[in-house]
Amino acid sequence: MSEVANSVRSLLRLHALLNATKHSGKADVGAVVSKVLGAHPELRSNIKQVVEVAKRIVEEVNTLTREEQVAELGKYPTIPTETRVEEKRLPPLPNAVKGEVVVRLPPEPSGFMHIGHAMAGLINSEYAKMYDGKIWLRFEDTNPRKVKLEYYDSFRSGYSWLGIKWDYEKNVSDDLELIYRFGREVIEKGLAYACTCKEASIKSSRFAGLGCVCRGRSVEENLEAWDKMLAGAYREGEIVVRYKGDLSSQDYSLRDPNIFRIVDHPHPIQGSKYWLWPVYDFAVVVEDYLCKVTHVLRSLEFHVALQDRLRAHLGFPKINVTQFSRFRFKGTPVSKRLLRPLVEQGFVFGWDDPRMPTIMGLKRRGIDPEALKNFTLDVGYTSTEHEFEWSLLFAANRKVLDPKVRRYMFVADPILLKVKGAPQKTVNLRFHPDKDLGSRTIQTEGVFYIAGSDAANLQAGKEIRLLELYNVTVQKVSETVVEAVYSGSELKEGVPKFQWVTEDNVVLRVLVPDVLFRDGEFNRESLREIKGLAESAAAALKVGEVVQFVRFGFCRIDDEGVAIFAHK
Repeated sequence: MSEVANSVRSLLRLHALLNATKHSGKADVGAVVSKVLGAHPELRSNIKQVVEVAKRIVEEVNTLTREEQVAELGKYPTIPTETRVEEKRLPPLPNAVKGEVVVRLPPEPSGFMHIGHAMAGLINSEYAKMYDGKIWLRFEDTNPRKVKLEYYDSFRSGYSWLGIKWDYEKNVSDDLELIYRFGREVIEKGLAYACTCKEASIKSSRFAGLGCVCRGRSVEENLEAWDKMLAGAYREGEIVVRYKGDLSSQDYSLRDPNIFRIVDHPHPIQGSKYWLWPVYDFAVVVEDYLCKVTHVLRSLEFHVALQDRLRAHLGFPKINVTQFSRFRFKGTPVSKRLLRPLVEQGFVFGWDDPRMPTIMGLKRRGIDPEALKNFTLDVGYTSTEHEFEWSLLFAANRKVLDPKVRRYMFVADPILLKVKGAPQKTVNLRFHPDKDLGSRTIQTEGVFYIAGSDAANLQAGKEIRLLELYNVTVQKVSETVVEAVYSGSELKEGVPKFQWVTEDNVVLRVLVPDVLFRDGEFNRESLREIKGLAESAAAALKVGEVVQFVRFGFCRIDDEGVAIFAHK
């Protein structure tokens, strides 16, 4: 293993030990990787390998006792108090002039906004801030069959939720008359032609690199067909306009692709006013020119060579294009082709299901927009295809939520605990150990409920501490009740601490989401339900509020008596 790899491995182990000693001996992969990436952003391009090594190291560290973890930690010559770089910055943009940069958010409103859109949007927004630039929100709505008004609203609200402020907004469908002018221009220049071949024939000839009989039509014939198309003389499927590209090119997108087609379907904004629609590659070239876009940052699937050729033919200035791989997460595809059947067949509640990668789903799960921004800047972008671990985003979310959300007691699968000799106590518990988030008062009389998982590990003679209260010694354990005796209030080293609720409690169901797919198949265990009891103060929590249930995890209140688990 190289010296660099060894140094990274050592750093990962250091942070695994640090994280474990802070969290009851159990390190979290996402938190560890986040720390290391913050200190060494150059590792982002190899994030997949870093995560794989981190997993193995965390597994090793978590098998050690806390004493062993502390002892090993003491062998490190220096212990960093904080290695995360708080001032996160993206790499410089090529040919960027401060005050002159123009970027765009170009969603196609054919589906609900998802995490990939969000991360790409955040990157564009950050660059606009870096260079005092401008942002366009531009809806690429030139496929009437796919676009819906609710999808437009999804992106507006999603970008707003992320704190992204755009300077201008437009719909491409409002510019069709302008786009037609440029469509006519490429025909006049002999760079495009009207084609009446059947779709199957066009596909086969493009695949073979062969031209069709329509390719030899004169400019006059093509302009006559163009005017007829605008006049409504053709129906869908009867004619298209194709760019005269390079039939021998290895780049399939250059083999005479369609640039205009007839669509016999009403548009949600334009109605039935138009039937001749540009394809994305032509429309985006014209729109980038009209919007004076200087820098394009987008995922890899777009046809750069085709768009560059069209710009050159139309006399438009060159644009700086930066492409990166899609932002994909393990077990959770963003493709509508895979997600829509889950909604239609009832495998998920809807597009806002907390298992879904939509912005609605993330919000419902309790992901904070600041965390998503921090995560995006931490991992940056790369052209290397990879899938992110959800644990990395959860680590970023935990860092944002921990200092600002209130903490409550909650016990899952509750077991009754009766404490003999327990004093009657009125305790005032802070909602946060370090921040002034208020407090609540709880009266105790020796009857409690503790989590079933905690009770399962108890045996007679075992001493435990009820958090913020006192110690008890177990006398007897059965399937439904634990009997114990009061053993004092003194804090003792090594005594395990348990959360608890009294008989004054509220019933709470917690939905626990997991990844949607495993091994390419829908994960039928992607949503579990945990039943439990929360302290009575939780009854005042409002829908949408995110809290931390002590020793359980962060949750968002979804409805009366229902919470959604975000993560540990």
